[in-house]
Amino acid sequence: MSDQTEPTIEPFGFLAPPAGPGIAPAPTPDETWELNGGWAWVYYGDGNTSLTRPVLLSDGFETGPSSLDALWEGLERKDFAFVGELRRRRRDLVLIGYEDRSASLLRNAEVATDAVLRAVAERTGNAPLLVGGFSMGGLITRYALAKLEHEAIDHQTEVYLSFDTPHRGAWVPIGLQALAHFLTATPALSRQINSPAARQLLWRHLSAVEDTPSQDPLRTEFLAELERVGGWPMRPRKLGVANGRGDGTGNGVPAGEEALKVTSGWFAHTALRTQSLGAAEQVAHLQGLFRKKTATTDGLPDLDGAPGGTLETFGIAGDRLKLTGRTEVAYRSVNFVPTISALSLRDLDRREDLYADIDGIPPEESDFDDFKFSETNESHSHMSEELGRWILDRLPHG
Repeated sequence: MSDQTEPTIEPFGFLAPPAGPGIAPAPTPDETWELNGGWAWVYYGDGNTSLTRPVLLSDGFETGPSSLDALWEGLERKDFAFVGELRRRRRDLVLIGYEDRSASLLRNAEVATDAVLRAVAERTGNAPLLVGGFSMGGLITRYALAKLEHEAIDHQTEVYLSFDTPHRGAWVPIGLQALAHFLTATPALSRQINSPAARQLLWRHLSAVEDTPSQDPLRTEFLAELERVGGWPMRPRKLGVANGRGDGTGNGVPAGEEALKVTSGWFAHTALRTQSLGAAEQVAHLQGLFRKKTATTDGLPDLDGAPGGTLETFGIAGDRLKLTGRTEVAYRSVNFVPTISALSLRDLDRREDLYADIDGIPPEESDFDDFKFSETNESHSHMSEELGRWILDRLPHG
C-alpha cells in the first residue's frame, strides 16, 4: 500500500452479531429443502422419522447467504442448548435460510412462505406449526403469515414467535452509518447500510454522509405493504421475546459522549459520539488524509443507551480501525433493538417511551398476546436459558 492510498479495513456487520471464529460444523440435517431463494434445514425431533411437529425459525440479517453452522452455533452451543431441548420434546426444527440475507424482506418472505407451505404439505399428522424468527426473521415470517391469511391460505400455524425483532425499527448509530459511507476503500460497508433489508429495518437511515437521517422510502413502502395484508397474522397466538430489560434500565452508555476516536494514522482525528437529544448534534467527525466530513442529527433521542438487545458495533469498528492507526473505544456495545420495539409496544421517538418501565404500560398496548423481556440488556438474538425455557413452555399443542 502506498502512502497515498486509503487503507481498506475488513468489512463487518452493523446489523447482526459477529459469528465468531472457529465455528464447528452443524450436524447433517435429516432433510434439506432447496427453495427459490434459500433453503430449509430440517432436524427431526427425538424418535421422529418424518416431519411431525414442525417448528420453523427464520434466519436474520447479514450480508450474503445464511450459514447453517452459524445458526446452529447460536441456538445450541452457547449458554443454552435450545435445539436439544426442543428435539427432546419431539419437535422437529426447520431452520429457514436465504441466499441473500440483505435482500428485500418481501423477497425473502417468499422463501419463508414456501417453507411454511411445504411443512404443511409434508407433515405427518395434523399437529399445528410454530413459525417465527430471529431479528429480521421475525418480520419476514410476520409478513409471510399475514399475507397467507390475506389470501385465505391456511398456514396451520398455532404460534407465531418473534425473537428480538425490530417491529418498531432497529437502531444503528448515525455516526457509524456515516463512517460506513466515509470508508470508500471498503465499499462493502456502505453497500450493507444501503442494502434493501437494512433500509427497511432501520428506524432512521443515512444513505450518504451528507444526507439527513430519516425513515427510508423502502421502509415506508414495507410498512404500507405490511398494513395492506393486515399488519399481523390473526390466527396464531403471538409471542414476543426481547433481549433487553423491561424495567427502564439502560445499558449504561451515556448520551453525547465520545465513543470512538482515532489518534494516529490515515484516519487520525476521526471521532464518533453517542446519540444525544438536541439540535445540530455532531455525532461524527470523519477525517482522512485528504478529506474530512461531519454528520449531525436533530431531535433524535439517546437511543444508544436505551434498554434493548445490544450489538458491539462501536467496538468492532474500533478493532478494525486499529489496523490503520491508534484507536480508542470508550463504549463497545450499544442498543440495537430497543425493548419497546421488540415487544411492539411504542415507537422510538420519545425518550420516556424508550426508557419506560414496561410493567407500567397496559399489556394491551403490545401487538403480542404474551411477551418476555430479559433480566439484563444482553446481546441481540442471544438465546439465554431464561428466554429459551419461556419459549419451550409455550409450544403449540398437539
